[in-house]
Amino acid sequence: MVQVITFGCRLNAFESEVIKEKLRTFSDDLIVINTCAVTGEAERQCRQAIRKLKKENPNAKIVVTGCSAEVHQDSFLKMKEVSLVLGNKEKNDIERYVKQIGEIKSKVEGVSSDEDVNGYMITGFEGRQKAFVQIQQGCNHRCTYCIVPYARGKNRSATIEHVVAQVKMLCQKGLKKICLTGVDLCSYQYGLASVVHAILQEVVELEELSFGSLDPAAVDKELIRLIGQNKKISPYFHLSVQSGDNLILKRMGRRHTREDVINLCAQIRLVRADAVFGADFICGFPSESEEAFENTCRLVEQADITKLHVFPYSERDSTPASKMPQIDMHIRRERAKILRNLRGSTDD
Repeated sequence: MVQVITFGCRLNAFESEVIKEKLRTFSDDLIVINTCAVTGEAERQCRQAIRKLKKENPNAKIVVTGCSAEVHQDSFLKMKEVSLVLGNKEKNDIERYVKQIGEIKSKVEGVSSDEDVNGYMITGFEGRQKAFVQIQQGCNHRCTYCIVPYARGKNRSATIEHVVAQVKMLCQKGLKKICLTGVDLCSYQYGLASVVHAILQEVVELEELSFGSLDPAAVDKELIRLIGQNKKISPYFHLSVQSGDNLILKRMGRRHTREDVINLCAQIRLVRADAVFGADFICGFPSESEEAFENTCRLVEQADITKLHVFPYSERDSTPASKMPQIDMHIRRERAKILRNLRGSTDD
């Protein structure tokens, strides 16, 4: 029996489906933990889950993979509960490596910038009515707080033909609501608007198309035009905002301003009156003043962002922000609580 436990993003959810299909015929008692490294809390939850699962399944072999395994493999190698640690590249060949449990303890060689993203196509999405489809991997930007590019490598994209074929296959299996996902969705090599147009034109079975997090600096006029023209595109848009203060955004290495976010929401509402917006926010980033935090709270109101995904800032080793003067964790958590309460969000 094989269990796959997923932490983190939609991209991990897609890759977990790939893992399930590749290990479908594997008969040993095996648990795969697909980890997240975006915050220290996410990594703590992964380690906690490993200990709990091993206690409940003492005979199971536990394989750890994903972003945390990629950047912090040593922390998992030290855990007596773990049989094998695989990086993000190696998870693509997981069926080969699980056969070597007992011979090898880890395989983490780093992510290649020319790694093929077309790869394996999933045939279903267990337990879900909406399927996630990967269109790209990696990120060429270096936000000062983010460890993900170290875990996922540089931007590389699946072809439009591959994406269309994957969406069509899932729709024909009855999964007619599709969410396009990736590490940096708006940096899709062939143009996000182009792949959206191709899907809408070629997959007649599709009922709804939505997106993972969108970069406010990279949503172009062509994508906005498609949003206005095609009602199959979901009216919910999730933006990677992070802060509502321009100085903090600059120190984060973001490419947008608070005015860009307000203007983008207004432009989309002009073409879709039913548009609803969500956003990611980091509270207590190094040097964030009380005034800067208040600017974030005001942005939520001014852009009318109704779903908030809020994190207290978490230092990530080797990132530039981890070397900046840090704000007390109590203040970070208190600001996160205040921001969540603006819209009744319960996100951590």
